[in-house]
Amino acid sequence: MLRKYGKLRKKIVNKIVCIAEKFSWLHPPSFPSTPSVMSTLPILDPEAIANLRALSPDDSDAFLKEILSIYLDDTPNRLAELRASRDRGDVVSFTRAAHSIKGSSSNVGAAELRAIAEKLENYAKLHGIAGSETLQAEIEAAFTRVEVELRKLFT
Repeated sequence: MLRKYGKLRKKIVNKIVCIAEKFSWLHPPSFPSTPSVMSTLPILDPEAIANLRALSPDDSDAFLKEILSIYLDDTPNRLAELRASRDRGDVVSFTRAAHSIKGSSSNVGAAELRAIAEKLENYAKLHGIAGSETLQAEIEAAFTRVEVELRKLFT
């Protein structure tokens, strides 16, 4: 019997959250910039890079370079998708692009970029695209920093 009420309570809370999200435009949220994220997380997580190297230790970093090349080729496309979906007002595509950037950045150890992409994804889920300009600028700048650091691994 208690489980039944627990599930019911969860459904009610979820419904309230959905309704509140629909009316969030009445009180636009303030979403702080992320200097704390940028100052506390490394651009690249050396442990993640070491883990990628460990997957193929005897190939002179060929596997690592292949993975990083794919990331460096694909991420600008995801950033372009973010911009295009913002311009169209397409929240679903915008959120999906932020989610993709978050996941791929996590895979290559781009810790700062992953954190900003996660904030952008969560913001878009809760509030839509409006008001996300600061995070959008931060995600672009963070990718530039990641790209510089990753390219150093190719030399």
